[in-house]
Amino acid sequence: MKVLLVGEYSRLHNSLKEGLEVLQHEVTIIATGDSFKQFPVDYSIFPRYFMENKLLVFLNKILFRLFKLDLPLAEKGIRFWLFLPRLKEYDVVQLINSNAIETYPFFSKFLLKKLFRQNKKSFLLVCGEDTPIIDFMLKDSLTYSILTPLLKDRKLASYYRFSLKYTQKKYRDLYDFVSKSVSKTIVSDLDYKIPLPEKTLIPNPVNTAKIAFEPLDSVQKVIIFLGVNNTSSIKKGTLFFEESLKIIQQKYGNKIAIIKTENAPYKQYITLYNHAQIVLDQIYSYDQGYNALEAMAKGKVVFTGAETEFNNYYHLTERVCVNALPDVDYLVAELSYLIENPEEITEMGKRARAFIEKEHDYVKIAESYLKVWSESERKVY
Repeated sequence: MKVLLVGEYSRLHNSLKEGLEVLQHEVTIIATGDSFKQFPVDYSIFPRYFMENKLLVFLNKILFRLFKLDLPLAEKGIRFWLFLPRLKEYDVVQLINSNAIETYPFFSKFLLKKLFRQNKKSFLLVCGEDTPIIDFMLKDSLTYSILTPLLKDRKLASYYRFSLKYTQKKYRDLYDFVSKSVSKTIVSDLDYKIPLPEKTLIPNPVNTAKIAFEPLDSVQKVIIFLGVNNTSSIKKGTLFFEESLKIIQQKYGNKIAIIKTENAPYKQYITLYNHAQIVLDQIYSYDQGYNALEAMAKGKVVFTGAETEFNNYYHLTERVCVNALPDVDYLVAELSYLIENPEEITEMGKRARAFIEKEHDYVKIAESYLKVWSESERKVY
């Protein structure tokens, strides 16, 4: 099978590609690489002229301020358009988001119409923020979500521009166009299955062959890692982790070490957290995101989403990670327990790896995608 994966935000499509290639399928990724994260892609639509040329960056700032023109968006679309002649005769095209090309919505629709017509089946993967997800979260019907800080304090709206754009008519129209054009919509975890219960859930693929398990036979000094993404720190509840670490540092002093990084490229991020036994991932989630899963695969204890819905869905009776809550006292208590009982770090790390191998193995997940792709009917464009 010949597969085209459009967009990459978390290494999900790279791991899926690796699983599909083990099964002898031909896979191509076209994407920006997601800014500073620099994920590998086969065809790059990164807007390097308007992001790396100082004169053009300055020009774009002026045009955006005066006319709200965002030239990097245009450049991404133009780069995708130039690749279109090569993006033909694929058996499957999968978008990682309705806005996977990351250009102006009207331009996205134009490009996607051409892309869909010159290939066979098309699919949409909801694995992050998109119109129906933001619509659901704005209803405030969950205990918490990434929009909880905004719902509590509307002054934070400027930090949610990326999220709230999906409620604009032009992005809503784009989502409607994509969802009606694809053969099927797939979701990657419970944070998207809960808002879209009728959609098929295929868990995130994790390359368990590439990520080595690092058993923690003895923990001499507990090292805690916090990776901060400044563009999404409020949505991830990073402040709760930071406040907790201040208390933990005062409480345990040189018995622990804390590694903190900001906006690190993916390779650097991985290198830094390799030294830690505990990884602080995110607060406002019900299931694990991609960074959490990769850390769990290495046998680390991860503070992330692990709500009741998650435990019930996977029929878990023991913790494979720590359910992170927006409560500093709770986080301090959980961290303190692990620091004072290092054997639990070792045991939870083993359970985490076993869970990843059972539920997220990249080849098994690739097989799940192939089954859904094969069984879905082709849309006629």
